[in-house]
Amino acid sequence: MPIFMMFGKYSTEALKGISSERTDKAVDLIKKNGGKVISMYAVMGEHDLVLTLEFPGSENAIAASVALNKLTGISFKTSPVVEVEKFDKLISEAKDI
Repeated sequence: MPIFMMFGKYSTEALKGISSERTDKAVDLIKKNGGKVISMYAVMGEHDLVLTLEFPGSENAIAASVALNKLTGISFKTSPVVEVEKFDKLISEAKDI
C-alpha cells in the first residue's frame, strides 16, 4: 500500500482537546478510511505531529486528513512518499526520456 506522511499543526482550540481518548478516535478514523498507522510522533519545531500511514490510495488519505481536521481541529499537510531505492530507479529511468 502507498505510504503517506501527515504533518499536523495544533490550533489553540485543538490543544484543549488533547487526550489519549482523542488519539484512539483518530486511529479508528484512519482505519475507517482504509488506513494503517505505521508511526505517530509528537515533535517540536515547525510541526507538532508527524504520522506515517498506509492508505490504499490518495483519495483515502485526503478523506482521512479532512476527517481528522474535523475531529481534532488539527490542520494536516499530507504528502505521498516513495522509498529512496524506488526514487533512485525512477530518476534513472527518467534520464532516458
